[in-house]
Amino acid sequence: MKEKQKKQRTWKKTTKSKLCPVCDKCGGCQYLDISYEEQLAKKQKYVEGLLNGVCPVESIVGMHYPYHYRNKVHAVFGIDRKKNVISGTYQEGTHYIVPVEECLIEDKKADEIIRTIRGMLKSFKIKTYDEDSHYGLLRHVLVRRGFTSGQIMVVLVTASPVFPSKNNFVKALREKHPEITTVVQNINERQTSMVLGTKENVLYGKGYIEDELCGLRFRISSRSFYQVNSLQTEKLYGAAIEMAALTGNETVVDAYCGIGTMTLIAASHAKKVIGVELNKDAVKDAIRNAKENKIRNADFYCNDAGVFLREMAEQKEKVDVVLMDPPRSGSTEEFIRSVAEIGPSRVIYVSCGPDTLARDLKLFQRLGYKAEKARPYDMFPMTQHVETVVLLQKVN
Repeated sequence: MKEKQKKQRTWKKTTKSKLCPVCDKCGGCQYLDISYEEQLAKKQKYVEGLLNGVCPVESIVGMHYPYHYRNKVHAVFGIDRKKNVISGTYQEGTHYIVPVEECLIEDKKADEIIRTIRGMLKSFKIKTYDEDSHYGLLRHVLVRRGFTSGQIMVVLVTASPVFPSKNNFVKALREKHPEITTVVQNINERQTSMVLGTKENVLYGKGYIEDELCGLRFRISSRSFYQVNSLQTEKLYGAAIEMAALTGNETVVDAYCGIGTMTLIAASHAKKVIGVELNKDAVKDAIRNAKENKIRNADFYCNDAGVFLREMAEQKEKVDVVLMDPPRSGSTEEFIRSVAEIGPSRVIYVSCGPDTLARDLKLFQRLGYKAEKARPYDMFPMTQHVETVVLLQKVN
């Protein structure tokens, strides 16, 4: 406890940002104190440095208004030294909670809803969860908002399935925020740092929201992966489809497909699209999304993408284009070798980690693929992260 108090006193001395009072505490916005033009220049230089000698890098695509872009907001709940309820984010590299009232990169309405929930806990006698004693109910709150649809999902993550007065709590919350379209209780009884558990109860609404992206409608559940910056995602996926140069005659495999966003966007440009994803909940959403968008040339499989491609190669099936959007840790050597084995003419690599991208492109190069061009996108303004889309061509 003394260490925590000492850390909090240090925070007051080291906060430098004029725009955000907790910038130095949470560590989420590394570039908040430099101009947006400087941020873009730093990211451009970073990607160019990593891909030097691998492929040419085009100019980074930035945002017109680089604030409040996150359509998914997560807040952890706890109490401070005076036993007051607080909500916010963990200090970088620790489990100290940094209280956050409003964040410059998060959706404003989501922050407002989180503040409302925090203010309701005392009157409903709801205790926040303590990681040390494992006592208390409310652990986290997750808010997702459809950028186009405006639909809002509130996920209440609890340490127990028993939620006293839950119906009255939801009713009171919706009286304050009638714009909320669904409320879900996610039950996380594990003593881990994972935010979401596997069991859920729908307390109000459908249990999911819908949003539009590139002219298609997508169903988004609490555990679905969906890009947090909708405006930039449309540009990024549009570039990926453009680089794929589809004519309508191709078979396309979308590895790491999630809820099928890029898969279904590619469907109208290809003969057949196949989405592969390990998360079974995401696959269910992807199948529903195909049906709701009346797309009949898309199939989805719950499988490891590398294993799936290797099996396709063994069965002598043809794949013309592979789309891949792996996590920040990058792809695996097994997957990349599976891609080379099946031999598509083009690979479109969407990356959220330039360092692992550089590593993976070098392996592709050794296996007979040339990286023709890379285009960075600023999906996460105010942070050091940068997304990049790369076109790889098979060398004959």
